[in-house]
Amino acid sequence: MKNAALQAINSLTIKMKNIKYTLFVAIAIFTTSCASSIKFPVSTITPAAEITAAMKQDKNKNYVIEVNAVNLASPDRLNPPKKTYVVWITTADNGTKNIGQMVIKNAQKSYLKTSTPFKALEIFITAEDQGDISYPSGVEISRTIVSSKK
Repeated sequence: MKNAALQAINSLTIKMKNIKYTLFVAIAIFTTSCASSIKFPVSTITPAAEITAAMKQDKNKNYVIEVNAVNLASPDRLNPPKKTYVVWITTADNGTKNIGQMVIKNAQKSYLKTSTPFKALEIFITAEDQGDISYPSGVEISRTIVSSKK
């Protein structure tokens, strides 16, 4: 009876180790497949803002881009006041593209999550009077390099 109980405990211990190992491998794969966060440099226009971006490719070969900002001043508080923040990307072959407007959730958080077929080399943010524009015309808030590869 003791041997059967010990064998059952040993078998259970081995199964638990296998589950832990499988879970560890799954977490390692998941974290390496996620996009790494890129910090924007401190803005001279909105110096309190902490802005980060992440870009990863989805299963359809589109690029999912997330831009998050903490403490980004409302665009109507700028001098001169603006209506929105627009996020842009520069690409190797397709120039500059408007990828959307930042959603200003509250006084502390702003974000944009979007997808595009274009691989971004740089991401930058401008303060604009309208969001549906083809070319940046407002003041640039900050810019970061995402990828140096085509």
